[in-house]
Amino acid sequence: MTSNAMHRRTVLGGAAALAAGFALAGCGDGDDGQAPEERKKGQKISLTFWSWVPGIDKPVDLWNRTHPDVQVKVEKVSAVNGQQYAKMHAAIKAGNPPDLGQIEFPVVPSFLLDNGLLDLAPLGAARHKGKFSGWQWQQSVFGKSVYAIPQASGPMGLFLRQDLFDKWDVPVPRTWDEYETAAEAVRKKGAWIETFAPTNGNRFSGLAWQAGAKWYATHGDTWIVHLDDEPTRRVADYWESLVRRKLVKTIPDRQNAWYKDLQTGAIPAWVGASWGDALLVGNAPGTKGKWRAAPLPQWKAGEQAFANWGGSTTAVFAKARYPKDALDFAVWLNTDPESIALLIDGGYGFPSAKKGYTTTDLDVDKDFFGGQAYSKIFADAGAHVDTSWRWGPGVDTLYQRLGDAFTDALADGSSFRSVLMKVQGQTLADLKGKGLKVESGG
Repeated sequence: MTSNAMHRRTVLGGAAALAAGFALAGCGDGDDGQAPEERKKGQKISLTFWSWVPGIDKPVDLWNRTHPDVQVKVEKVSAVNGQQYAKMHAAIKAGNPPDLGQIEFPVVPSFLLDNGLLDLAPLGAARHKGKFSGWQWQQSVFGKSVYAIPQASGPMGLFLRQDLFDKWDVPVPRTWDEYETAAEAVRKKGAWIETFAPTNGNRFSGLAWQAGAKWYATHGDTWIVHLDDEPTRRVADYWESLVRRKLVKTIPDRQNAWYKDLQTGAIPAWVGASWGDALLVGNAPGTKGKWRAAPLPQWKAGEQAFANWGGSTTAVFAKARYPKDALDFAVWLNTDPESIALLIDGGYGFPSAKKGYTTTDLDVDKDFFGGQAYSKIFADAGAHVDTSWRWGPGVDTLYQRLGDAFTDALADGSSFRSVLMKVQGQTLADLKGKGLKVESGG
């Protein structure tokens, strides 16, 4: 075990992890001994940055124009089915990762198991804490260590074709019972209200989060995994009922067939996240003016329970040659008002920064949504996200396993509850295989 790996184990295990609400242990692939450097005054360097944020080139170009000594080179990576993370993990293993990367909140712990991310605390990262939403900052904090700078969140809501709902006399659903009633009415018109995308574990986790699930917890230095808890079963039962009654489709979302259904009205609604505005605008331009946003349906009328889908950070990889400059870029990218404006224009999500924008600035596609100030829907949702939810290690693998198991269940007719039990067992085995102490919840 290298000294770097031992440091990770010390920082993320035991009491330090418990204080942060997490516990990690394990050894990475090692360290080639290359020491980071501090850039000399006037020295010109370049940093590499892997990202899939829409329009990321524009803020990076702004940085490069205003910081001639530190040039950042962007490489776009595919975010389809976790391809970006497979590429990053492979690069870490090969010893040639980029300097920086976009990493979503749920998978930060997985990169710590690889010893892939740099602890930014010794560089003074904590002094930037007050610039960001508290719960989002904490997503990358373990004990006294800080492993990423928050970029954006994805509070969830409901996008819908208001013209079709009005035409069909279908009220906007405020509860999941009303959503089911709406699904029945939409199906009678020859359409499907939605798709249950079997491979989208990220969205499924958001729905479980809203229902009150707690997939990960810690007790001392032991992980408690409870994917098969009662709130998650409730969500699984609900969507299985819609699937078995053929009230929803089961095609993957955010792929060509789904985009076509959005364009034609065959699917007139989508349970999505704040960043979904840019996705709809870019892939269903002919429906401009017909969409609206609404709050996520509630399990009980009058409640305000919301969750997050996605949410990203800008992380510095452990082998970054000039870590201080990489940190400076990560903070600037996500707090500079001009950078935030360019990111908003590209549709990157809901800013993690506390300042530098207003909610109305986020309504960049207001015309597409019929003049609605739709970002307020997501601002309100973000204010009521259950911040006690925590992520654990191996979530990227968990998502893949959920996708495989849901796909199999759709093919062989097995229950969605059996999916939860199966993936629960697989996740326990995965974490034990990584040398972690783990127990089943419940």
